[in-house]
Amino acid sequence: MALITDVEVRQAYQTLKHAVSHTPLQYDRSLSEKYGATILLKREDLQKVRSFKLRGAYYAIHQLSQKQLANGVVCASAGNHAQGVAYTCQELDTKAVIFMPTTTPQQKIAQVRFFGGNKVDIQLVGDTFDRSAQAAKEYAHKQQMTFIDPFNDAQIIAGQGTLALEMMADAAAEGYQADYVLAAIGGGGLISGLGAYVKNTSPATKVIGVEPLGATSMQVAFDNQGPKALAKVDKFVDGAAVEEVGALTYAHATAYVDELVAVDEGLVCSTILDLYSKQAIVCEPAGALSVAALDLLQEEIRGKTVICVISGGNNDINRMGEIEERSLVYEGLKHYFVVNFPQRPGALKEFVSEVLGTDDDITRFEYTKKINRGTGPVVIGILLKEPEALTQLLANLAKFDPEYINLRDNASLYTLLV
Repeated sequence: MALITDVEVRQAYQTLKHAVSHTPLQYDRSLSEKYGATILLKREDLQKVRSFKLRGAYYAIHQLSQKQLANGVVCASAGNHAQGVAYTCQELDTKAVIFMPTTTPQQKIAQVRFFGGNKVDIQLVGDTFDRSAQAAKEYAHKQQMTFIDPFNDAQIIAGQGTLALEMMADAAAEGYQADYVLAAIGGGGLISGLGAYVKNTSPATKVIGVEPLGATSMQVAFDNQGPKALAKVDKFVDGAAVEEVGALTYAHATAYVDELVAVDEGLVCSTILDLYSKQAIVCEPAGALSVAALDLLQEEIRGKTVICVISGGNNDINRMGEIEERSLVYEGLKHYFVVNFPQRPGALKEFVSEVLGTDDDITRFEYTKKINRGTGPVVIGILLKEPEALTQLLANLAKFDPEYINLRDNASLYTLLV
């Protein structure tokens, strides 16, 4: 299986340099001070479609024959690849049928319609990307249209690699020598193209791929010595929630990636909020993966120069409530319990005075009185000021109700009740 190198990436760049934005490479003072390193951000969230996916989509479609363009193209995507295809088809006056999972955020669906206009037909099929992709491939075969793979394609990989050409050139122009480059992994197209360019032009630079903890499809492929479907996928980091990586991207990753890191979705949420509040950067979950990984690598990268690829900024504002919630839970500040309350007046007052600390707050309280029973269960959410306050809270809870349930220890109940 032939691998893409910097040669193919340079060829792709000649096609793309006038079609895509040369996004900036920015020094980030806040992150640099936090980690004691030189942190540079490659801002693909500032790309024309607010993600790197335009590069691969445009390059792959641009290579099609006139007959193929006349027949139209089909793709499957959780959002960003779809936007790249839609934008390209509008530019090249080519029709596209785009399959998206039913779980895709509305913001991304609306953006696909915006970029594609009347050139795009959107089909919402399947709960995951992989189910949607299967339907898209079947449709393309039946209609004799060209399927534009979101990651497992040599031209897609070469196109994505052009962002690495830009960032390495910009880093050198500013006098930086990158010790590490961090980028997200979903299906593996970005890390494959980036790795192909970086490792062939700067072999000493360490390439690290970052996956969400609930969708470590590349790590599973590494462990299995080949692509293997995940039994379960957490779809929260929708841009990287891929059930199975491609054979081609797996081959590139094994050749060019030095290390894989898995990041908890809660840490991703905290990173999204920090980037927004401190740097005014709007990231989607997959776009924040590389920056979130700095927390796990801080000892290793201290004193080094690190480039993080902000791969996309298509975040649905309606998700911010869930993002804040996950962040608080991850940081140990928000907790949920099922507590049995005595069915008598004054029970809640007793709980507040004897169980809660002075800085603790009740954020949720759901109680249904049970007929002819001395106690009734309450679903209660508690927000702490400091994570360290949890020890005393649990001790107080045990005195109030020795049979209380910490929902963090019971995933099924947590999902049902919270």
